[in-house]
Amino acid sequence: MDEMRPSSGAAAHGLASLFPTGLQAIYTECRRLYPDQPNPLQVTAIVKYWLGGPDPLDYISMYRNVGCPGQDVQEHWHYVSFGLSDLYGDNRVHEFTGADGPSGFGFELTFRLKREAGETAPPTWPAELMQGLARYVFQSENTFCSGDHVSWHSPLDNSESRIQHMLLTEDPQMQSAQTPFGLVTFLQIVGVCTEELQAAQQWNGQGILELLRGVHVAGGPWLITDMRRGETIFDIDPHLQERVDKGIETDGSNLSGVSAKCSWDDLSRPPDDDEDSRSICVGSQPRHLTDKDTEQIREALRKGLEINSKAVLPPISGQRQSHDRSQPSMGHLQSQQTSRSRKDSLESESSAAIVPHELVRTRQLESVHLRFNQESGTLIPLCLRGRLLHGRHFTYKSITGDTAITFVSSGVEGAFATEEHPYAAHGPWLQILLTEEFVEQMLEDLQDLNGSEESKLPKEYSWPERKLKISILPDSVFDSPLQ
Repeated sequence: MDEMRPSSGAAAHGLASLFPTGLQAIYTECRRLYPDQPNPLQVTAIVKYWLGGPDPLDYISMYRNVGCPGQDVQEHWHYVSFGLSDLYGDNRVHEFTGADGPSGFGFELTFRLKREAGETAPPTWPAELMQGLARYVFQSENTFCSGDHVSWHSPLDNSESRIQHMLLTEDPQMQSAQTPFGLVTFLQIVGVCTEELQAAQQWNGQGILELLRGVHVAGGPWLITDMRRGETIFDIDPHLQERVDKGIETDGSNLSGVSAKCSWDDLSRPPDDDEDSRSICVGSQPRHLTDKDTEQIREALRKGLEINSKAVLPPISGQRQSHDRSQPSMGHLQSQQTSRSRKDSLESESSAAIVPHELVRTRQLESVHLRFNQESGTLIPLCLRGRLLHGRHFTYKSITGDTAITFVSSGVEGAFATEEHPYAAHGPWLQILLTEEFVEQMLEDLQDLNGSEESKLPKEYSWPERKLKISILPDSVFDSPLQ
């Protein structure tokens, strides 16, 4: 983290007439909410990202929000980021693609922190948190959407707090801003406890956010984070657990995929046969997903299955869809920040039809070996019970290499894995089709993964008759020196 320092908005940027257009659009929205705070306290990285600095956000503005007693909204600090969207329009950070699409990544982050009695200035630690999330977005090219979760595994303010993870939702006050460089929306970070994160994974993020809105001390209508909160919403109101359990039973899981530490091997191919890469391999250069492969994986993560409709994996040439409240959410397993430099954009440049030679590259595999770190492994039962048994699909997208694993059920259309050939690979993207009978068998064999406590690693599970092997390994196995 580069050195960061608070500064006055006016001192940092000069006259409004000199502001870059993208920056000005966000300031205009902030001034609409805070007309009495034209020069908010700001945190800025001394060396900007586009000048070689490590922090992608140029600025984080911090406002004092008096709340709304009539809506049971308490006084708090409101943080707004500048840099995930295109502020300048000159390709110094984001490729300019026109005004019709998203600006940069299409969003900025916000955060609402309860103001403690006697506080006269906002704490600056949320700025470091927002920079960390921004680095993840820039390095992985995984964007955030409302309903997503981030498992952080550490108190957000580096204290002893139980608030150690995050959900993402629409900011209740900030309105989308249309700029000459595209549209900018505002996603609010909401701090949650481990039990609330797990409920969001097992059911859905939007459902847990709605429960948090109904509990004043856990966020209230505007989802204000209180780092001193010592009880979960289930401690405060035990009946809320019943609502979650009923939702899981009725709806299954809304989580369609996670960014995770994972890899796979084709056991049916000789070890020295490198004609087509199989997985992340420590000490060897991983192959890259094509733009079209990446688009389909993103669609698998984002679009998913609407309730009571047939699950469909989008075509490889499918374009990215906007994420609304009816669509499944994505998880970001982010125990530590990765150190990779920003990759070239993986966005598909066109929706051209699949060319024949790309179809030929899809291979049917006889036997596969899947590897996950412990946190990713604990989500396998959720994937099986909450997704596949409901006729859906679930994708693990590697954060340490260009690899993906998608589990699909028999009813998912558009998959290249079939019941006749349940293991199929398109470059480094593996699809595994599991029948309902096999899913039930795996759930029985993987019962010890349901526990939240740390267990001794490595763990191995094997189904020889199905030619499938799964290993749960320490994080260090996935920390390639190339990353």
